[in-house]
Amino acid sequence: MPGAQLDDLGCRQMSRCAEMIERPAVIQSSPQRRAQQSASILAWHFGLPVEIAPEADEIDYGEWTSCTFAELERDPRWRRWNTRRSANRPPGGESMQALQRRIVRHLEQLRGIRADGAVVIVSHAEPIRAALLYYSRIPLNDFLSIDVAPASVSTLAVDGSGIRISRINQQVPA
Repeated sequence: MPGAQLDDLGCRQMSRCAEMIERPAVIQSSPQRRAQQSASILAWHFGLPVEIAPEADEIDYGEWTSCTFAELERDPRWRRWNTRRSANRPPGGESMQALQRRIVRHLEQLRGIRADGAVVIVSHAEPIRAALLYYSRIPLNDFLSIDVAPASVSTLAVDGSGIRISRINQQVPA
């Protein structure tokens, strides 16, 4: 939801996250407020600025933005979208394929220009899941095969052969 903020638990989780990751060279954030708050906690811990990365933004849910899950359950389009993410999109929103192209393109661009250290990207479940599905070579329709919990850490490693997954959904205690 636009404007949603971190609660006290989220702030504690991000502080713990800062303690468990290595010092990055760069911290990027989705433009969403809660992601920027999370990135700011990391930035304060490491003494770094936050770069806003629109490519890391949450999927555009279109007409479904701000709907509750109870409201969505009554919409047959919601069930179709959750059954076949590769062939459906939220009404007036972004497809999962478009989201995956957006986030993977950003990661590949970073790979080409950021050889000087780790990049932390604070994003949302769907963009993270889309990237992990891509690098795992798992079809978009199997999106629930990868769990992305709040304040979890997933890590992609870059080497001479490309980008590979080194960690998925590492939980951060509060």
